[in-house]
Amino acid sequence: MEHAVQSNFGRETMDNSAMIENDDRRDIKSMTLAELSGEVAALGEKPFRARQLYQWMHQKLARDYGEMTNLPKSFREELRKRYEYTSHTLLDRRVSSLDGTEKYLFGLSDRHVVESVLMRYHFGNSVCISSQVGCRMGCSFCASTIGGLTRNLAPSEMLDQIYSIQRLTGERVTHVVVMGTGEPLDNYDGLTRFLRLLSDENGLNLSQRNITVSTCGLPEKIRKLAEERFQITLALSLHAPTQEKRQILMPIARRYELGEVLDACRYYFETTGRRVTFEYSLVSGLNDSKKDAETLAALLGSFPCHINLIPVNPVSERDYAPPDRRTVAAFKNILEKCGKTCCTIRREMGRDIQGACGQLRKGYMEKGLAE
Repeated sequence: MEHAVQSNFGRETMDNSAMIENDDRRDIKSMTLAELSGEVAALGEKPFRARQLYQWMHQKLARDYGEMTNLPKSFREELRKRYEYTSHTLLDRRVSSLDGTEKYLFGLSDRHVVESVLMRYHFGNSVCISSQVGCRMGCSFCASTIGGLTRNLAPSEMLDQIYSIQRLTGERVTHVVVMGTGEPLDNYDGLTRFLRLLSDENGLNLSQRNITVSTCGLPEKIRKLAEERFQITLALSLHAPTQEKRQILMPIARRYELGEVLDACRYYFETTGRRVTFEYSLVSGLNDSKKDAETLAALLGSFPCHINLIPVNPVSERDYAPPDRRTVAAFKNILEKCGKTCCTIRREMGRDIQGACGQLRKGYMEKGLAE
């Protein structure tokens, strides 16, 4: 079995127990082209070798140094000795018979696993990736947070979820959503470096306007992200129209008032000019009433935004169920009558292959413990 490699990038944000023992090689795939150029120069190689190496990693999507056939063998051997090279191991791949959605489980170098999802739409191929191994946010309707947070993913480990899927399918990924396992803004340094590498014109060159980052609502990090001046879409996991109901679903709401989170979202819009998306998971009997819809519309007021309604995915550990279609449609109609015309119902995809966040990883871990 091939093993992916653990990055040393952002070591200060990672649990040291997750690092490869006695391996101090640096993570080459998390380096920018400028950083890579410096490394190549220090090795006494010609400057153009840096660009060749960068293209092999981020355009040609090489799985290892051995595939980089236009680099001298001696140079490749030196790279192998000095730098870790992230390349995930495919552990499981499931294809939905309902809609063609594909779900992947990838093995990391430290034997942890992450999951990713490929969804095909008329506008292109969208990949949803994980930003952490586990999650510490504790949202009560989400399987990703069961078991808590293990560690952050390095930029290379986020990138290689996309690269691996593109290699496996032979299809170009056109949209990326950082909405899988983990809270992206809890891995802020890794996330921002990942965004720069993913949108770099010398690499995969994905338009930032085709990238969405989802957060449960960390106000100071939302404001900090706004200052980066990325042109990505920010999606807030709102899920309730009041502070009280949000606290039931999301423990993070006990730390941050809803008004504080929405103020940060307004700052993001004012700073970047990018409309914010509000994700709203509908839970039967909890946040799906006529009053909830009216309260939500009043809460958001004239703020230019997109509301994405999501019938909750059932999780065996949680006693939550999605509303029926009539209730979901009625909720949407009330929002529209209240002036929130940019409102959609998320199309359910991959339900027959454990498509919801964290479900496939959770099943894999439980099986391993049982064995």
